Amino acid sequence: MDYQPRPDDARFILEQVLDAPRVLRELAPFADIDAELMGQVLEEAGKFVAQVIAPLQSVGDAVGARWSEGEVTSPPGFRDAYQSFWQAGWPSLSTAPEDGGQGLPWVLEGVLYEWLSGANHAWTMAPGLLHGAYECIKHHASDALREAYLPQVASGQWLATMCLTEAHAGSDLGLVRTRATPQADGSHRITGTKIFISGGEHDLSENIVHLVLARLPDAPPGPKGLSLFLAPKWMPNGRRNSIHCDRIEEKMGLHGSPTCVMRFEEATAWLVGEAGRGLGAMFVMMNAARLHVALQGVGLLDAAWQKAQAYAAERRQMRAPTSSGATPSGSVADPIIAHPAVARLLDTQRAWIDGGRVIAYRTGLELDVARHHPDPARRATAQAWCSLTTPVLKSAMTEQGFHGSSACLQVFGGHGYIREWGVEQIVRDARVAMIYEGTNEIQAIDLLVRKVLPDGGVGLCALLSSLHDELAADAGELADSVRAGLRELCNEMPSWLVRVRNRPEGPHEAADVFLRAIALALLGWAWVRIARCKPASEDLRWAGAKRAFMWQVWPEFDMRMRQLQIVANALS
Repeated sequence: MDYQPRPDDARFILEQVLDAPRVLRELAPFADIDAELMGQVLEEAGKFVAQVIAPLQSVGDAVGARWSEGEVTSPPGFRDAYQSFWQAGWPSLSTAPEDGGQGLPWVLEGVLYEWLSGANHAWTMAPGLLHGAYECIKHHASDALREAYLPQVASGQWLATMCLTEAHAGSDLGLVRTRATPQADGSHRITGTKIFISGGEHDLSENIVHLVLARLPDAPPGPKGLSLFLAPKWMPNGRRNSIHCDRIEEKMGLHGSPTCVMRFEEATAWLVGEAGRGLGAMFVMMNAARLHVALQGVGLLDAAWQKAQAYAAERRQMRAPTSSGATPSGSVADPIIAHPAVARLLDTQRAWIDGGRVIAYRTGLELDVARHHPDPARRATAQAWCSLTTPVLKSAMTEQGFHGSSACLQVFGGHGYIREWGVEQIVRDARVAMIYEGTNEIQAIDLLVRKVLPDGGVGLCALLSSLHDELAADAGELADSVRAGLRELCNEMPSWLVRVRNRPEGPHEAADVFLRAIALALLGWAWVRIARCKPASEDLRWAGAKRAFMWQVWPEFDMRMRQLQIVANALS
């Protein structure tokens, strides 16, 4: 079964749970965008993903990308699908009209890329960095570079890469050795080797725009000595740049996406932004990429759930227990979805999918607000939301994307472990999302060390308090429990942070569990909001997911709070 986007689910969250049309009407560029227009975009996006991208999932895995003498050939159908994708205008969904884009809200692009990832993660790796590259070039490149490269990147006609990692320098970018030598004409010559470059070489687009971190001759050591450069595969004069793909990696998953070792041999490049401030320019790409990766986790988990739910509805094994608790006798077997153990697995993953969507779509809306709201204070609040929730989303949703997909594989029993059903591919493909664009451990350190400790948790507590206030009128066991959890976090955080700081290693020891507690609190808020709009009696699917959240997911919050206390006491 190929992945099927479900626009009705996305519309429910955007329109009813998050009131997105009203939020967007307050922003001048989107004043004319209403629920009907958003629905039309989502319907057409769903059709494209289902009809063009999803059918290529298995062939991408089976055939994979192929390397020969520096050239990479994509799996059958990948190039045609990409050409249809950019020519239909999907990469330019949220780029500015003055750059040839459609000027729609970023949140719609986020939904599109969630669906693309669920349908075919490997294919989606190719356009996944386009929006970040567009923002980087638009805001940091010179006028000449913008004129030469921005329209093609904005439209998706040319694809882009992010060249950071070197064999000796993974997460520690300060160790980067690739060098850039200035030339008399204002260009530079780049020399060095980068690894793990997604889409570093391929045949999907006629040009590839590489954004490369390198070090100028007089640059100081460490991250402050890094500059960012733009190096195209094909030069404006039609000459091929001296950029070589030495090999593609043999990977656990994502076989259809070439992960390249790229060698720059006196390659022509141009400085993007200011010398020595390359990381700042690059993180325009990184932050956008991290929200995309969080949505990859949601999409992949949804894809695994769809397969497992469909299989469980048809596969018959044994008789399910009756309401009295007895197992009926007889030869007629029930669909395994009727067995509580299977229903629990499926409903628990559904709780993460739907709750994760609420948080991610809210973050997409806040990204639009941060860019366009007329009130500076509201823009600042939105930016604070994005800054704090992006590492939480990236870590929590990619972790659940992998572990939850593995739980969905369990529904198939032995059939899930073989290739025929396609769920094992999702498990393999999902694993890398916990690693790239900053490992999940780095996300936790980013949240606690860089964003919470500097102000003593004031900003995070303000966000959590605002969520508590949003739920003030909600009644019921879940709402009461989540409000109590949010209060507990805010009340305990100041003293907890003081104790954790007592040792230099303290914040790093506590970061993972701290992020997990925040993720569960956000998920609790999301499910109270869902329950407000979708009464349990209205839809059995939503009722089952809500019950699973209350019984299977939310109790972890108390465990994490206790764990935070234990860690803090040990570090005091």
